[in-house]
Amino acid sequence: MAEMSIKKQRPKNLDLTSIRLPLPGKVSILHRVSGVGLFLFLPVMLWLFSASLTSAETFADFKAIFASLPAKVIVAGLLWAFVHHFCAGIRFLLLDLHVGIEKEAARQSAAVVFAVSIPLTLILWGVLL
Repeated sequence: MAEMSIKKQRPKNLDLTSIRLPLPGKVSILHRVSGVGLFLFLPVMLWLFSASLTSAETFADFKAIFASLPAKVIVAGLLWAFVHHFCAGIRFLLLDLHVGIEKEAARQSAAVVFAVSIPLTLILWGVLL
């Protein structure tokens, strides 16, 4: 019973700026952030799509708006969020199937997510915009 009353004095690091996450941790956090961003922008994207289909004039207005640099940056960010979320989602599905759960394989698959998602985003941005 004496062992139960002794509290372990574990070191606590509350300075979030000094915590260094490994690459798989960064991929995991970005997967969550991109999912939240896509979820929050979904109503806006649906409204824009619906409004652009109402008439040729509104479509021309939206086309002019999306020709501006700030709109292109926002669309590029959403495009990256989708591509990253998709690539990281495939990685997490494989991890759920116990493929690549070893430490080195997890690091390599996290690096592959970045190595695929960033160039794929740039390619799609060049094609779509």
